[in-house]
Amino acid sequence: MTSSVDGLVSGLSTSSMITQLMKVEAAPQTKLKTKVETAETAIASYLSVNAKIKAVRSAAESMSSLPSWRSLKATSSSANVTATAVGGVSGMAGSLKFDVSSVARAQSSVLEISDTKAEQAFPASVTIQPGTWSPDADNDGVDEFTPVGNPVVVTIEEPRTAAKLTSAVNSAVNADGVNLGIRAYTVSTTGDEGVLQFTGMKTGAANGFQISGLEGYGKNGTDPKTASAKDAVLTVNPLSTSEYKVTSSTNTFSALMPGVTLSVTKEEPGVTVDATADTAAISAKFQALVDAANAALAEIKTQTAYDPETRKGSPLTGDFTIRQMNQAVLSMVSNGLTYTKTLPTDADNDGEKDTATVEFGSLSQFGIGLDRDGLLTFNANEFNKSYADDPGKTQEAAMAFGSQFRSLADKQMKTVTGVVTGRKSEISSLTEQIDNWDVRLIARKAALQRQYAALETALGNMQNQSSWLSGQLSGLS
Repeated sequence: MTSSVDGLVSGLSTSSMITQLMKVEAAPQTKLKTKVETAETAIASYLSVNAKIKAVRSAAESMSSLPSWRSLKATSSSANVTATAVGGVSGMAGSLKFDVSSVARAQSSVLEISDTKAEQAFPASVTIQPGTWSPDADNDGVDEFTPVGNPVVVTIEEPRTAAKLTSAVNSAVNADGVNLGIRAYTVSTTGDEGVLQFTGMKTGAANGFQISGLEGYGKNGTDPKTASAKDAVLTVNPLSTSEYKVTSSTNTFSALMPGVTLSVTKEEPGVTVDATADTAAISAKFQALVDAANAALAEIKTQTAYDPETRKGSPLTGDFTIRQMNQAVLSMVSNGLTYTKTLPTDADNDGEKDTATVEFGSLSQFGIGLDRDGLLTFNANEFNKSYADDPGKTQEAAMAFGSQFRSLADKQMKTVTGVVTGRKSEISSLTEQIDNWDVRLIARKAALQRQYAALETALGNMQNQSSWLSGQLSGLS
């Protein structure tokens, strides 16, 4: 191992001299490190631009998506009927008039009892029969019950209190091990008096039941009283030749109007629900695309800027790839729109639909333009007017524009990704060279340390010889 000798004989600061010499020796490695830092900064700038382009792609894809154009705004004439636009490709504008003839409810059966806590003469078991309810057919005020499936016998343990009875019903299961779907509980009304309440856990006529075995066990020998389960019923186009009824086991109707869900809470005649195209939501898609494109243009400008006063550039100043992206976006707007559409015909019978080229022209037809600063603008009023005049034409052209913008963004993102990959490969190569220089510099420093140590040793030997000669000469005289 070579140790550093710092001018013990010569008086020179040899360690400082070696350090200065090593800086000269390391100059090529320093340049490599600078190149790595520059490349890393450029990669960060590329990724920043790419993130903005990705946002453009997302906005363009949303504009070209059919569900965006099926966005609806639903309104109801009744406070008891809520109309909610759910969107999707099935959404369709329209109007519907109906009566809410019935609202859905779960079955409720009650038995009045004189004492909710004491042991009573309840039967050893009750039988619960699942089934469905249908409207009163013979006008006797009682709905019709139709058994479905096998009855379930529920055993009541002693002492047969109201609590034992409700607990047995709540835990009862059918032959398949499935709970009966009945919630039983006791309600105190006055003093010790109350009712046994048996309530279905689901609404709808198909979720009915009958309890047998409790007849005469109520207060003063009364029987259970039942409010049957019912479906919600809407009578569409009432009092017309096109009248029809729609039922739901819940109070929600999701298939009556495409793209609209209805919820009812009360019987009511003459309800009107309108579903119209939500132009505000659609124009928001245009605004989102314009905002995303402007953000991308601003980022490109920042990353390629050059200050002539300070003569300093940005990480991507002069980068043709990035500057070309700016021009591509602006050209897409300024050159207008031309697209190819598929026709429903097959003139040459080759099994493929015919196509036609559409020269739509200026994008100002649906409110998109350029300002004097080279940024995109959007006028929602112009779009709304265009859409109102010809919804089909506007939708077709806007979806084509969104598709073209998405394709441009895809191409630009692929280009940036390729450049970043190349820069990363460059960094990898430079890093390998830097590592090799580390080995060379270590060896060079060791050589310099040996060289200067040898110099100090030689000077020391010469000094010793000089002292000896001086002594010999002194002795001769």
